[in-house]
Amino acid sequence: MEQQLSTSKVTVEYFDPHDVYKLLAPGLVPRLPLHNLHWQSHAGPLRSIDTLHVELVQEPATAASFQPVRRSASTADDGFQTQNVGARAPSTDQVDTTALPSRAFGSQRRHQIPGLRRTPYLKVLLVRCDDSESYKSSVRSEIREWIKKNTPPSGSTKKTSKQEKHDAFEYLIVHVVIPNTVAATQPRRSNKSESGASEKATSLFRSGSTPLLEKLRTDFGGTGKSGMDRIAQIRIGINDLPYDLLPRVVPAVPTGYSETEHDAENAWQELVAKIKSLILTSFDLRVTQYEEDIKEKDGQRTLPGWNFCTFFILKEGLARGFESVGLVEDALVGYDELSVGLDAVIHEQATQGSPESHGGAMLSFTDELKKKLEKALAQASGGSAEDEEAVDLQSDGAAKDHFEEIPINATKKAYRDMILANNVSVFDFRCYIFARQITLLLRLGNALSNREELVAKLKEQQESVLHGVAPLAPPPKHAEEAENLAMLAEICRRTLQFIPSVSQVMRHDILAAMTQEKPDGQEDKSDMYPHLTEVVDNLVASFAFSVAQQILAQTSSKGLPIPPSTLAPPDNHEQKASIPEPKTMMHPARTSSLGTPAARSSGLTVQTGPHPSLPPLSPGVFPGPGMPPIEDNGQTAQFLKAGLEDLAARRAELHMLSRSILDGLGKKRGWSDGWSEAPVMGESEAADFEDVSLDDSSPSVDKPSTSEDVSPLLAGIESELLETALDNSDNFYRLYEILTDKALRHYTVANHEHAVKANMADLAVLKFYLKEYGAAAHYFYQATPFFGASGWSSLELSMLVMYLHCLRELKSKDDYVRVALKLLTKSCAAEKERLELKSKSVSMISTPEILDQSSMKGIVGNLFDLASSLPSQVKVHLSNFFTNIELAGAPEYHDGEDRCSLTINLRSLLPDEIKLDGVSLRVSATETGPIKELRFGKREDIVLNPGQNSIKVDCTTLVPGKYRIDHLGLSSSNLFLHFERDINHPPPPDADIFKHPDVALYQHANALDVQLAATRHTALDKTNTLDLTLSPGWNTLKYCEIRVKPATGGLRLLTIDAKVVDSSVEFAKRPEAGGVFYFNEVASNTATTIRFPYSVEQDIGDVSAKVEVSYTTESGDKFYFAKAMAIPISLALGVNVQDVFKHQALFSRFNVSTSSSSPLRLYKSELLHSDIFESEFGIPPSNTVIVFPKQPSTLLYRVTRKRGVKITARSSKTMYLKLHYSVLQTEIEELVVASILETLKETPLKQYARYISAVVVKEVKSGLQVQDLERSALLGAVTTVFLADVAWERYFTGLGRVPDSQDMAATAITTLLKEWQKSNPRVAIPPSQPADPCTILIPVEIPSLSILHTADIRLQKPLSTLVEQKPGVTPTVCINQMLPATLQLKWTQIWDTVTQHKRDQEFSYEVTAPVDTWLVGGRRKGHFVIPGFSGEPLSSQPETEAEIPLVLIPLREGWLPYPSVDIREVKDAASATSVNESLQMNEVDVRNLGETIRVVGERKWVTVSLDASGPGGGPLVLESEGLEREKGRVVA
Repeated sequence: MEQQLSTSKVTVEYFDPHDVYKLLAPGLVPRLPLHNLHWQSHAGPLRSIDTLHVELVQEPATAASFQPVRRSASTADDGFQTQNVGARAPSTDQVDTTALPSRAFGSQRRHQIPGLRRTPYLKVLLVRCDDSESYKSSVRSEIREWIKKNTPPSGSTKKTSKQEKHDAFEYLIVHVVIPNTVAATQPRRSNKSESGASEKATSLFRSGSTPLLEKLRTDFGGTGKSGMDRIAQIRIGINDLPYDLLPRVVPAVPTGYSETEHDAENAWQELVAKIKSLILTSFDLRVTQYEEDIKEKDGQRTLPGWNFCTFFILKEGLARGFESVGLVEDALVGYDELSVGLDAVIHEQATQGSPESHGGAMLSFTDELKKKLEKALAQASGGSAEDEEAVDLQSDGAAKDHFEEIPINATKKAYRDMILANNVSVFDFRCYIFARQITLLLRLGNALSNREELVAKLKEQQESVLHGVAPLAPPPKHAEEAENLAMLAEICRRTLQFIPSVSQVMRHDILAAMTQEKPDGQEDKSDMYPHLTEVVDNLVASFAFSVAQQILAQTSSKGLPIPPSTLAPPDNHEQKASIPEPKTMMHPARTSSLGTPAARSSGLTVQTGPHPSLPPLSPGVFPGPGMPPIEDNGQTAQFLKAGLEDLAARRAELHMLSRSILDGLGKKRGWSDGWSEAPVMGESEAADFEDVSLDDSSPSVDKPSTSEDVSPLLAGIESELLETALDNSDNFYRLYEILTDKALRHYTVANHEHAVKANMADLAVLKFYLKEYGAAAHYFYQATPFFGASGWSSLELSMLVMYLHCLRELKSKDDYVRVALKLLTKSCAAEKERLELKSKSVSMISTPEILDQSSMKGIVGNLFDLASSLPSQVKVHLSNFFTNIELAGAPEYHDGEDRCSLTINLRSLLPDEIKLDGVSLRVSATETGPIKELRFGKREDIVLNPGQNSIKVDCTTLVPGKYRIDHLGLSSSNLFLHFERDINHPPPPDADIFKHPDVALYQHANALDVQLAATRHTALDKTNTLDLTLSPGWNTLKYCEIRVKPATGGLRLLTIDAKVVDSSVEFAKRPEAGGVFYFNEVASNTATTIRFPYSVEQDIGDVSAKVEVSYTTESGDKFYFAKAMAIPISLALGVNVQDVFKHQALFSRFNVSTSSSSPLRLYKSELLHSDIFESEFGIPPSNTVIVFPKQPSTLLYRVTRKRGVKITARSSKTMYLKLHYSVLQTEIEELVVASILETLKETPLKQYARYISAVVVKEVKSGLQVQDLERSALLGAVTTVFLADVAWERYFTGLGRVPDSQDMAATAITTLLKEWQKSNPRVAIPPSQPADPCTILIPVEIPSLSILHTADIRLQKPLSTLVEQKPGVTPTVCINQMLPATLQLKWTQIWDTVTQHKRDQEFSYEVTAPVDTWLVGGRRKGHFVIPGFSGEPLSSQPETEAEIPLVLIPLREGWLPYPSVDIREVKDAASATSVNESLQMNEVDVRNLGETIRVVGERKWVTVSLDASGPGGGPLVLESEGLEREKGRVVA
């Protein structure tokens, strides 16, 4: 490889006739390199040069008389030098282009092609002049002579001027002042003082004396404004000069001037600034001329005789000029353009076929490659290579071997001379351009190698300083500069493109060399050299491998944090030293874990490096918890994010390229990477194809291959690392692992997850192939999940098969089960995909074949065997192993028992049969019901074969309703295959498991059933009861347990008081609290009714309860039944009573109304007698009384007290109103259901009777409107038209087929109901009372009344009236007519059933009337006394009744009511002390209530005026005649 000193440098040539360089160097060398230069580009922005390295070269003219400064061993290239490391001699290129001595400017011979010579950018004349006399006598003439020799004459031609500009340079005169001389005492300027000390010196300096510096500037400085200052002065301090060189004579006239440290530093800065300016001036002139020449040559491209090689040298001179001043980017652009130009020329020559007219002909082959091929062919033909011996790495031979390992090297050959002479091949041309590009990119990337060389060069420059002289400036400190990882990544990227292309060029080059020497008549070179193809392949592969390894070494960086190696030490022993990054190829040292042939022959393994027993650490590791600190000798690697991932990725690709080359060579030797032996899964077997000859019709005959008889050759393998790896399989696999591991780690840094996993898979397969199952399992564990998630199903299956084999060998049961499940899951997924493609029938030509699952045989059996030994259950989703899971049809019902079954069809995707020990199916209710879920199951051994299977599951819990499948479980020991689904979400359209999950269950007509209803006979004064009716149906119960659970808040079931009614069946044990009833034996078809009371906390219309029945039949099977029911408990009617007390009887009027929207049919009513009272009813109605919601019915009863019955404490005073009725809507429902059931009796649908009845009742309730019920009540029949349009199918979907028929049950039931409706448009309602109507017993309390007063005002007879008085006719009287009347008062105590009157009671009465209506005369107020009693209640007698005369005078006309009579008890303080007396109540029965008297005016006739002249605007009465009636008298 070209060993650059990290950067090119410009040459500065100095002429030292006075031997003062050794005095100047201690101050000048430490100030190098130059920094912060700025050059204005001709075709771009201002370019900044951060660092410019300068090489100081002594002019050869003084080399004989002075000891030259130590220089590098090589002085090659244009305008810059390169540093050679080691003992290698410079190349021919370097020798031919050595710098020429600086002769007279015009006498020096120039080359016709610019760029081949190296000339200085700046020439420096070092002058020692101690005083003015020496300056005038000799120094001035010497300076003029030197300038004349080194500057072009003014009369130069245009051609000469061009050549001069290509080698343009500037000159600088440096006056070196020695202490203790006259010049040292002179100030720098005579007309300007620079410091306080210099002012004093100027005053003492004699007038007319000019300092030497100003004389030099006057004589040799620039003229005009644009003239450049080429004069500088450096004064050497007395302490900086060796004692033997110090002048002994002191100037006769001391001036007192002394140089300060500040003055000295300014002088050095001025010198450095002038060097910068002059170098840039020379560089600008050179670039300008190069660009003009290149433009001119490029324009001549189409002219005959144009030569690309000459153009290349010219343009490369510009690129090297850019490189020399540190403008590496511009230099790289130049080489890139040259590379493109070379490709264009080669393409044109190949297309046109005339190389001479298109850039010049190049060599068709490379002599070096030809020699290598001949040597390899000789070795392959029977010659044996010399045994390798241990060599001294410092010898020339070692350097030569090391040089061969670096194929891309710009100094490997005299490439520039070869190009200039048109004696270069395309292969060499490409290698040279690529080498130069890599060199520049390494410099841009600040690669580690360049930095190391820079330090070496700077050290060399420091050592060149004269020993014993203190430097005038401290040596510069070189900071650790960060590497540009993006540039290093660019190197790798270009290498990845270069290797394939140059390999083709190399192959054509070699073949062209052999073709040129083909003897006459030799048609095939392979006959002469049977191993030609293999040797050529080896040469190309070795070259490509070496290039990749070289670039990997050059691009290694501390800023690349590579994680530790993933290769585990084999067999738990010390880990082998992994092959390091081949960066040591740049230095005379090698490190390898593979033994060389010599070492292998002696049984030794070579391990080199700082720690032979440990693997070398990567340049960096990922920082993180738990990682040990890395010792870096106090220097922390600078991790740069920019370009980090790109560099890591490109280096990983180079590792993969190297591995690919190694793999190709290994396959020729029968060494596999494991993939070819890996099981192929998930793909159909490909057909075996044969080569068919198109020349004749004869079938092709397979020729026996002879490749197996000939062992692969190592001839042509020049890379020692590659040769060592191919020596035996162990070394091959070790290197293969190392390259894969390095690529993996680099991909990890680059975050290329796909590539990381791919490399893990490669390592896993290789370890499996090598039977290192532990390591293989580790890699498989990490890699297989990624390929599954990325869609590489076939690859994942193959890896899982190998992973499973590793776990079986390692005897890891838990992991084996886990991986086996995953493998079977993936395999079943592939089988499922195949079935789906087959079902779609996309192509009739190619049908997917059955997958090759031979590698899967036995895995299922091993899985289930190992699963049984696991401590816990392993759950797997059912869809992983099965598909097309559906119900075979509707549930099947068993005759004679309450059991149903479901048949499940499913397709097994497993390659082997599977044995199950249990199946469970759960269906959840989609509607509110008594139970949330049902479970079907089967507990017996079941064998499922690959393909279609059927499983029948049974259920002994038969609860009718709509259900949906949400769980299916298949169990085999500790392996549980399950399927779960939320019933609230419908299955997706493409579901392959229970796409139709709905299940409809109904109750057979002969199955066990329970009914819970309110008792039909209700007594309001007793606790309400419920009737629970148990109908066993066809079941003969051996044991039965009934649980009634309230479902309404506040409902309490008092089951402890339950009893069996109307049945001989008895409880097995006494009912317990909590609603549990037990029975031992119940015969079939025997209904049993259990009645028990209940209570509710608040008045509600309906209550809900759930009834659960667990029973065992005589066969010993256990069953379960549940039913939820809503029981109406609200009263169907309401009764209001109104009591009217009379002296002898009590009249009670009962208003009966319905409490719902349905009319009631009232059949009978009766008021039951009590111990004290009895009742009488009028004539009962001949027809049933219908009570409508808006038309209640009224019942009137006359209640009297029984005579001779004494009231005691036990005497019942409550009477009971008993009503016999029926609710019309309930009656209609029962009639319709009875009619439909009658129709079902003779049909196969009778088993659906209960289900049909429930549906019909639901439709009747919702279909009948209020007006329909009223119409039915009036007409005595109900119409069924509202059932004609009912969609019956929606209720009966899912019932399956009718037993013993192919008809669907839903269709048959719908047809039957529609036909029934057509044949029964009206259902008659029987007018007669049913056998067992509903009854209600209402207690009627007779209120207790202490005393009932009866007041009656009677007009005395005869009464003078205007009309004839008749019985029942309202009397008619006149206004102001006196009406004699009598007030009759009587009382009774017969309605007093509580109070005992033991003393007399005084009452007052008062007759009142409105003052504008009656004038009442007589005794309007008074008192009377009722005697007390202690026995039977008393009533007033005629002789004790009061008759009080009154006079009534009407005061106005109209129908006037009688005056009112008010009777009140008179109480005093003594009588109010008794509590019983204070609670006594009395009531007045006014007989005249509602009666009136007609009053008219007392006139016979009247004459009135019709105008408004009367009072108030009314008619004026003119005349009237009164009535003549008899005069009456008032009787007091």
